[in-house]
Amino acid sequence: MFVLGLDIGYSNVKLAFGDQLAPPTTKLFPAGAAPVEHLPQAIDRASDTLRVTLDGVAWGAGISVSKLSNWNRALHQDYTNTSSYKALFYAALLSSERSVIDVLVTGLPVSQWQDRSARQALANQLKGVHQITPKRQVAVEQVHVVPQPTGAFVEQLFTTQDRRLSDGRVLVIDPGYFSVDWVLLNEGEIVSASSGTSLEAMSVLLDKTSELICDDHGGKLTPEKIEDALRSGSSNVLLLGQEIILQDYLAAAAQSISMIALEAMKQSLRREKGSVDIVLLGGGGASLYQNATKEFFPLNPIFTPSQPTLANALGFFYFGRG
Repeated sequence: MFVLGLDIGYSNVKLAFGDQLAPPTTKLFPAGAAPVEHLPQAIDRASDTLRVTLDGVAWGAGISVSKLSNWNRALHQDYTNTSSYKALFYAALLSSERSVIDVLVTGLPVSQWQDRSARQALANQLKGVHQITPKRQVAVEQVHVVPQPTGAFVEQLFTTQDRRLSDGRVLVIDPGYFSVDWVLLNEGEIVSASSGTSLEAMSVLLDKTSELICDDHGGKLTPEKIEDALRSGSSNVLLLGQEIILQDYLAAAAQSISMIALEAMKQSLRREKGSVDIVLLGGGGASLYQNATKEFFPLNPIFTPSQPTLANALGFFYFGRG
């Protein structure tokens, strides 16, 4: 049985896939997608640009948003219904190098997953036979849609075998690009009333970082340039010919933005009678939310996956293989 764990974010697309009896293969690529006329010529020729077809129109996917011309990313709650999302989904299917996906598992932000019709609509959208290029079809046999942060929980449970995760009350916090999601699990079961979403996420944090840098150095620095630097693992960014070290600016922005998101989360937990046993911090923004998380939960052990950006996709894979 071939399983694909798929996390289509607003910044990156993460995949974990393979046969259910083998360790998964992982891939990550930027979540930029647009018709080919919006791709700079150099990118259009690049071998790592994934070409797919939507309704007879050629698209490029897996591109940094900063490289697209006259094209804006979809940054709203209806993301799953956009052509960009569809192009990234097709690119993920292409990357799997399979013609049949037996089980696909993906996630939705908690606030959307709580709407049964929304998660059913996404499952129906992803299931079936997809014509991803003129000469290539991929069939998806089964689809499961789960709350986004539960992927990190399943990944951590699978890799550590720590019984505190399965037996305790675990709060999973997932700072993504568009939203910060959290899920409370009690002995592995979701406590829906104490799970939710805040929009004080990485996109807002990067906007603030850009603002702080430009206040100090002048010029105009797009948040997408900072996003590209973080994705590549670079500690600085070029502005007006000068290398700007990002760490202090990111930390300052994170201090204010992360506290707002976590305050909303704490409000959702106030009616809980039991205490949280463990906090699990995953997602691409995990490191930037770590200090605020420690301030809010000074007495709790805080777990962070070894690969926080890939944690949801890996957890989705483990969930799908059963």
